[in-house]
Amino acid sequence: MICLTSMFHRQHQTWATIRKAFGNRLETSIHPGIASALRCLALVAVLWGLTACGAPALQGSTDYQTVVPSADGIGKVYLGREIAQTMGHQGAGWLDRPSRVLQERPQAAIEALDLTPTDIVADIGAGTGYFARRIAPLVFQGKVLAVDIQPEMLAMLQAELETKGIENVEPVLGQPDDPNLPPNSIDLALMVDAYHEFANPREMMQGVVLALKPGGQVVLAEYKAENPMIMIKRLHKMSVAQVRREMAAVGLEWVKTNDTLPEQHLLFFQKQA
Repeated sequence: MICLTSMFHRQHQTWATIRKAFGNRLETSIHPGIASALRCLALVAVLWGLTACGAPALQGSTDYQTVVPSADGIGKVYLGREIAQTMGHQGAGWLDRPSRVLQERPQAAIEALDLTPTDIVADIGAGTGYFARRIAPLVFQGKVLAVDIQPEMLAMLQAELETKGIENVEPVLGQPDDPNLPPNSIDLALMVDAYHEFANPREMMQGVVLALKPGGQVVLAEYKAENPMIMIKRLHKMSVAQVRREMAAVGLEWVKTNDTLPEQHLLFFQKQA
């Protein structure tokens, strides 16, 4: 409604400008059909500008914009990308599906992180702790901070930790705009198939960067948007270019992209030392 009101206001202003340019003789000294055509041209010019009312954000902008939500989106756009809906705890079983071992090769992803025993790793969007539990033995002198914004996910994670006797994974309840991690406290932040669902990606990543030690790394695993054969919903995939654009917006430097996984990019970024 605001856009429509603004449209008609601008159309009236545009027509007034044309009349001023030609004088009061515009509608009395020229053919009525031509005057009508000029009115239409004024309206077309305004309609051309109106497309911004419902268009996604410009890629160079760091402001969020609102659009009509896609089938799998939340209607919030960041740097040209509509944010995907969050998978609720009701779908937690999908995270621990047996086929994941072959489909995503999680062990290969973990090996690519090149962890050391003393590392403190934050698994952001940890869910049930699929990766946190597998990373824990590799950082036996450090720990894994398993961050999620859904208490139900963290409850499932805690149950798994107790069942398996894992003691160096610490569940952390984050907020949609804050991972709730202390400054300069982590060596690496890992986000596996999670970042694209962050409702406030800029603020969340600013919190992650703050939590990183100087020279610390951020690693994202995201399904490859460039490959239409990967049967994942469109908004749950990201291109390398889009990930790099969004990480650069919070001051992270791209280090490398590992494309050896079957369906996901593994993208490495670094905080300045």
